[in-house]
Amino acid sequence: YQRRVRDFMDRPISEEDEKNIKQWRVKKLIQSLQRARGNGTSMISLIIPPKDQISRYNKMLADEFGTASNIKNRVNRLSVLGAITSTQQKLKLYNRVPDNGLVIYCGTIVTDEGKEKKVNIDFEPHTPINTSLYLCDNKFHTEPLSELLESDEKFGFIVMDGNGSLFGTLSGNTRTVIHKLSVDLPKKHGRGGQSALRFARLRLEKRHNYLRKVAELAVQFFITNDKPNVSGLILAGLADFKTELGQSDMFDARLQRIIIKVVDVSYGGENGFNQAIELSADSLRNVKFIQEKKLISKFFEEIAIDSGKYCFGIRDTMNSLEAGAADILIVWDSLDLKRVHLRNNTTGEDKILFLTSAQLSQQQNYKDEKTGAELEVVSRDELVEWFADNYKKYGTSLQFVTDKSQEGCQFVKGFGGIGCLLRWRMDFDAFNVEEDEDIADYDY
Repeated sequence: YQRRVRDFMDRPISEEDEKNIKQWRVKKLIQSLQRARGNGTSMISLIIPPKDQISRYNKMLADEFGTASNIKNRVNRLSVLGAITSTQQKLKLYNRVPDNGLVIYCGTIVTDEGKEKKVNIDFEPHTPINTSLYLCDNKFHTEPLSELLESDEKFGFIVMDGNGSLFGTLSGNTRTVIHKLSVDLPKKHGRGGQSALRFARLRLEKRHNYLRKVAELAVQFFITNDKPNVSGLILAGLADFKTELGQSDMFDARLQRIIIKVVDVSYGGENGFNQAIELSADSLRNVKFIQEKKLISKFFEEIAIDSGKYCFGIRDTMNSLEAGAADILIVWDSLDLKRVHLRNNTTGEDKILFLTSAQLSQQQNYKDEKTGAELEVVSRDELVEWFADNYKKYGTSLQFVTDKSQEGCQFVKGFGGIGCLLRWRMDFDAFNVEEDEDIADYDY
């Protein structure tokens, strides 16, 4: 049993999990930046797209520094000049623009207590950002980052017509052409010199070979390590080529399963690619939504059949993690729980509490129940943040969900927004729950 638990603990972390964590961190950062407000126009938002030149932005900031020196209001002038200087210092850390672009936020914000606080943030987005932005305002502008999160999935496109095919991908607002294939297919009617049946047979044979070639290239471009490397596939084109490809036995079954939409376009090549992106926009937007619904529906199915391979609530979830039984940890991305590590300096005992924001201010949570002694706060973390940092230690997969779908809303309201799909049945009643005292009265 212990060896089985250890094997699961050592399970390699998938790229999908890492991507989910990065998305969640960017989302949290956006939320905190959106709440921030400053005095005057001392908050700088700078976004540099990939392959741009750092020197160009250094020159622009030097010009801005000269212009800002003429601001009449002394306090505002010093704040703006300070923010520009901080941005210039951040740019000096980079010899070139990172592969996915560069995002910098610098400025002085006003906290809830009315105090001023300097903020200097620089990072490379998790996917390429093809937006150039420079703004001085009384707030940070995060709209381009929000757009990046909305359409972060990578989708494959195959655009087919009688002249050739185009293979491309779309991730966020980044459109990439992977390969172009040209073909010379015979028309329906020949110029004579051979029988109609023979001509028709040769024509069908060339169409068949063309479809086979496209199907082979699709596997080459959209399958890596025996699984699709895109979240969904769009087939586009003129006439019936796209439909024939999707229904053909030559088309890989792994790719057939992820076909999201088949669209008619008026052009081939790159113009057809652009048109296919526009026509499939609504379908692409719903992919993440559908994935979330499937995950939570699976959780509800385990409950419906009473398989015992599920748990919910903070106590059972932590027990399943400690036992190495948690296969998929499902967490609401806005879960209002803090993990508070307390220590009794007299006895040396440690205590872990899981508190809501309202319970953080209740003093009885920071006193020893037996002696009434004050407990030292060793650490206080957002529980979701703690999961993001530590889920690898438990050999589980971490999946964030929202409350925007009907299933997601039910998961949050009915099950507290936290639960697990388990590898094996667990009898939680059999646990000798001495930690009743360690876990605050947060009833799910």
